[in-house]
Amino acid sequence: MKGSSTLLLVVLTLSFICGLTTGEDNNEFFMDFLQTLLVGTAEELYEGPLGKYNVNEDAKEALTELKSCIDNLQPMHKAELVKLLVQVLGSQDDA
Repeated sequence: MKGSSTLLLVVLTLSFICGLTTGEDNNEFFMDFLQTLLVGTAEELYEGPLGKYNVNEDAKEALTELKSCIDNLQPMHKAELVKLLVQVLGSQDDA
C-alpha cells in the first residue's frame, strides 16, 4: 500500500508540474524525467528535470522512494522499461 501511495503522490506532483509547462516542453520534461528516473540518480532528478522547480521535502522523499523501487526492479524488467523509453524517444524524433 505504501508503494501505491508513493506512486499516486508522484503522479499528482508530475501532473501539477507538467501543467506548469506548455506544449513541447511537456513532452521534453516528461521524457527527461523518465530517463533520469530509470537510469540516473535521485540527485540528478533534482539537478536536471526538476532543477527549476522548488521540490518540497515530502515530494523529495516520495521521489527517492520511487527511485529506490525502480532501482530494485529485476534487471530484465528495468531493461524493458529503458527499451520502451528509447522506442518512444525514437518515435518522437521521427515526427
